[in-house]
Amino acid sequence: MLDTAPRLSSPWPSWTLGEESGGLAALPPGRPLTRSEVHHAAADRAAGRQANWQVLTDGRDWHAPPLALPHDPAAWLQLAAIGGWQAVVADTVHPVAHDILDSRCAGRAGQTRAWCDLPYAVPVLCAAATASGVQAMQQAVMALHAEGLPLQRTVAVLVAQTDGRLPSVVRAAATMLSSRAAKVVVLPHDPHIRTHGLRSNHRLRTRTQQAASLLAQSVLDSAGAVWGTPLPAAPQPAPLAVVRSFS
Repeated sequence: MLDTAPRLSSPWPSWTLGEESGGLAALPPGRPLTRSEVHHAAADRAAGRQANWQVLTDGRDWHAPPLALPHDPAAWLQLAAIGGWQAVVADTVHPVAHDILDSRCAGRAGQTRAWCDLPYAVPVLCAAATASGVQAMQQAVMALHAEGLPLQRTVAVLVAQTDGRLPSVVRAAATMLSSRAAKVVVLPHDPHIRTHGLRSNHRLRTRTQQAASLLAQSVLDSAGAVWGTPLPAAPQPAPLAVVRSFS
């Protein structure tokens, strides 16, 4: 998991609290990195009975000077490639619809297109399952469509805010989105996440875990439909040459 958000606006540092890792601060830009350095900088978090997450975030104290994180998605792809993971989730924080409109008016490629153009990238759009949430999602989808961005491999996630049946406006929006996106997944309300976040994810409801599995499978299915199954090998950076010094 690559955390591209500024530290004080991101939930990931608190999720990895207490882990012995250097985080993103241990990976200075401008010099070559080895796979072991990248893995040692990542925090390990249990993600279930048979899997762990490796999270690259800025876990320093709140008063530490802000890191100059790269804006170019290709830099994050390179970091993922050095790590050699089978799958990487990049948590991005830029406003998608505004970024598309802003870049179109400025006559340049924006952040959204740069992320979508990465090898084997499957965009995942998330919104609250409320009237205002789905309105924002619909606007983002219209902007993606107008700009010719890959809606056919985009997965939309609607996050329920309460238990019970979704509002009719949300159900209608989900139907509309399903005709444009690769998949629409509804993540049910889980009081444990609302109260404790993800630090005790072993206590999630069964239906939450099922929805998360469906989301992961939807992303894999979308990628497979576009690039084939199994996916071709991702590009890997050339290994660093061994440098020996003699005195």
